[in-house]
Amino acid sequence: MDQAKKVKCLYLLTCHREMLVSKVRSIQCILDNLLACGFFCEEDVEIVQRTTTKTAQVRKILEFVQCKGEEVCEYFLFIIYKVGDAYIDLQPWLKEINFHPSNDVSVMKVVNTDPISRYCAKLRLEMSRDTSFIMSYGQKEETHLEDLYTDTLMELLNNSNESLGFVESLDQLLGDHAVFNPQGEIIYVMGDAGVGKSILLQKLQNLWSQKALHTDAIFCFKFRCRMFSIFKESEQISLRDLLFKYNCHPDYDPDDEVFEYILRFPEKILFTFDGYDEIQEDLDLLNVPEVVSPDHEAHPLQLLISLLCGKLLKNSQKILTARTGIEIQSKVIRKKVALRGFSPSHLKTYINLHFKEREHREQVALQLYASPHLCGLCSTPLFCWIVFRTFRHLHTMHDSFHLPETSITLTGIFLLLSESFFSHSTSTASSLLKKNTRCSTETFKASLKSLFSFAKLAFQGLERGSFICNQEEITACGLTEEDLTLGFLKPVSEFDANGGSANFEFLHVTLQSFLAAFFLLLDDQSSANSILKFFTECSRKKEQSCQLFNLCLNDSSNQSEKNPFATNDHLQFTNLFLCGLLSKAHTGLMEHLVSPVLLKKKRTLLKSYLSTSVKSHLHGLPHYHSDEGNKVHVLPNFLWIVRCVFETGSHDIAYMTAKCITANLIKLGYCNIYSGDCTAINFVMQHCQKRLGLDMDNNNISDYGVKQLKPSFCKLTVVRLSVNLLSDSSIEVLREELCKYKVVEVLGLYNNQITDIGAKLVAQIIEECPKLRIVKIGKNKITGVGGRYLAAAIQKSASIFDVGMWGNTIGDEGAKAFAEALRNHPNLTNLSLSANGITSVGGKFLAEALKENSVLRIFWLVQNEMTDDCAPHWAELVKADTGLRHLWLISNQFTVSGIKDLAEALAHNTALQEICVKGNQLCEEEENKFVSEERLRFH
Repeated sequence: MDQAKKVKCLYLLTCHREMLVSKVRSIQCILDNLLACGFFCEEDVEIVQRTTTKTAQVRKILEFVQCKGEEVCEYFLFIIYKVGDAYIDLQPWLKEINFHPSNDVSVMKVVNTDPISRYCAKLRLEMSRDTSFIMSYGQKEETHLEDLYTDTLMELLNNSNESLGFVESLDQLLGDHAVFNPQGEIIYVMGDAGVGKSILLQKLQNLWSQKALHTDAIFCFKFRCRMFSIFKESEQISLRDLLFKYNCHPDYDPDDEVFEYILRFPEKILFTFDGYDEIQEDLDLLNVPEVVSPDHEAHPLQLLISLLCGKLLKNSQKILTARTGIEIQSKVIRKKVALRGFSPSHLKTYINLHFKEREHREQVALQLYASPHLCGLCSTPLFCWIVFRTFRHLHTMHDSFHLPETSITLTGIFLLLSESFFSHSTSTASSLLKKNTRCSTETFKASLKSLFSFAKLAFQGLERGSFICNQEEITACGLTEEDLTLGFLKPVSEFDANGGSANFEFLHVTLQSFLAAFFLLLDDQSSANSILKFFTECSRKKEQSCQLFNLCLNDSSNQSEKNPFATNDHLQFTNLFLCGLLSKAHTGLMEHLVSPVLLKKKRTLLKSYLSTSVKSHLHGLPHYHSDEGNKVHVLPNFLWIVRCVFETGSHDIAYMTAKCITANLIKLGYCNIYSGDCTAINFVMQHCQKRLGLDMDNNNISDYGVKQLKPSFCKLTVVRLSVNLLSDSSIEVLREELCKYKVVEVLGLYNNQITDIGAKLVAQIIEECPKLRIVKIGKNKITGVGGRYLAAAIQKSASIFDVGMWGNTIGDEGAKAFAEALRNHPNLTNLSLSANGITSVGGKFLAEALKENSVLRIFWLVQNEMTDDCAPHWAELVKADTGLRHLWLISNQFTVSGIKDLAEALAHNTALQEICVKGNQLCEEEENKFVSEERLRFH
């Protein structure tokens, strides 16, 4: 640096002295480096440290630096320049003065001894260590996260839970893409049990630790929400303790600079809160004022709620996961993400990661793809992991990659998982050679004592609403140190910040539910009807959404409610597994574990309860009439009933369930149905003795689900599968089945992934099904090619009267084809070609053709690209008075000239009730010119 610049550094320190005094906060790093480079002596450092306040210390440092010359002044600025995290307030100022160190100074060493930077580095190191391995699924099989993590389908939703597309990369989770509430702070990630919420957070945490996540957060604090259930009601801690005791503690921070930095720059913090639905706590203790001061001590759950509400560390970044169905008030949500599990391509990737040898991959894929139900189960990552682990176990122990038929249910795969765990203890050195035959009965009989102990522990946990157990509870249930190595339990050291005894949790809450069901089966001390304990508890729970933050928002209406956070899915899973364990398919095994007399008694009790419950539920549902017949909208609990019926494998109960369905149409929309549920639905539907409709819009059944429903299509008059992630593969199944039986009247496929290939298949359905009246296939990926196929089929159909094509891209090519279909069509009454990229060229074709159509009553052309060029043609159509009643031209490109043509034509038309032209190229003053024509709608 030349002499002028050196003088400038000295001048800068003098000129900006007060600013530096107010903004330099990390003293130790500056002193350490000035001492190390010989610019300060020990006596200088001592003098500075004896100064009482931090501002006075900065003044003393500046005084010494300026006295020692220009080079020291430049080095002082160089320290601030190099350790940017510690002196973040001064970075804009350095840019403003265009500071660049000279060659002499830039080669000098600066060691970052700043507590903030060191804490950040320590936090990243510990986060990397904690997240680099997949620990969630068993202690003995630690796997590098990178070797097994597979993305899932992550759907972005708006405030109304409508799709905004899918996450293309994990960076999009934290970015501004699909934000519907900029004032909100929570990225809310929802999904069913086992769909991958926890491992997604682990992946994000690991990316952050490697500086590979697109975020400016320099701190990341992770919490599992179930930890908040272990605190005593009287326990009070500070925000500082919550952050540092349960994550990572600063090594050397005498002045509490790290916490002070966190309070000043909350936007530099990323929080992850996993499993909000798992909080099991009596919220009466929270009937106190909310926590707004970071220094105030409060119950940890109060601190959690205050963080999520933004009362503490407002503007920090927060990712919160919860089971589907836990609703959170929109004003605190920034964006929503719904995890949808594995797509077929994800599943293929997962197979390749699990099975390295090509022969093994092919054997697994062969059995997997031969069973749509097994594929449906494997769309849930947890269940897929269990299935693949079972494949490996069977190959290791028995040279087989073939799952037994009885195992292709949820209960079956959890039995196989348990068998593989117990195989570790029953194997001896002499029996490690692969066996030709598999005897699961012997494995369970040999491990019955351990099985009962694990089952008792799981049951007691669910009974008291806890997912965490301590060493005393484990010992009381009769479990040994050897049992703890089997894989059912794993330690949770992060819950042990106070140095208490070790805590444990089950591999997954769904496994805990499975083992609790086993306890209900094995228990011979309680009365037999105790097996209905969780059934009755679930039936008492009202169908309600869980509202977060009632207390934070001073809403006293629900303060008397106990545990509004809780979801009962874990209890419902226990009921489901109990049905599976008591099913006829598993009788051979269960008779070796419990007395046949007790087994028969419990099976009879369960069958009787299910029969009564099904009748009560279905008879109590309200029916209402619609254009499609007598309709019943079932409640979400109905899905659990159907799942339980399927797990029993009882055709008698399935027949009775089907018989109780008296409506013509079952509405299962928004019931959170995934592909694995479709086998259960089909199991009941096959026993229906009449034709009926099935509305499954807005679920997650995917192509696997459609394949599982295949046997039911022979009796379905209404098939509504909109918003279900269906591809052309599903349409191939529909084309085959619906054209075979020709009974379908309504086909709903809106908002899926259908291309022109699928459109051609739908066209065949339209052409070959003589009763088909309504087709909704909007918001897919259909171009002009697919539009031609559909239009040609519609032209030939005498039954079709309502077609919805909103939101495709058929353009003018498709518009021309639909124009030909409309010309003299005998029955088509309603048509929407909105949002299809249709210009004036296509508009002219449509207007001309409609002059020869006296049947169409409603025509929507919203959000297209028509201009005044085609306005005279539409005016001629209006004058023709063909019988058209509703013409929607909203959000096109008509100006006042084109609208004038339409207005003048209306004088010659008696049938047309409205032309909607809102959102065209007119100002308010121009719109007012047509106020006398009431049928011309601008609003």
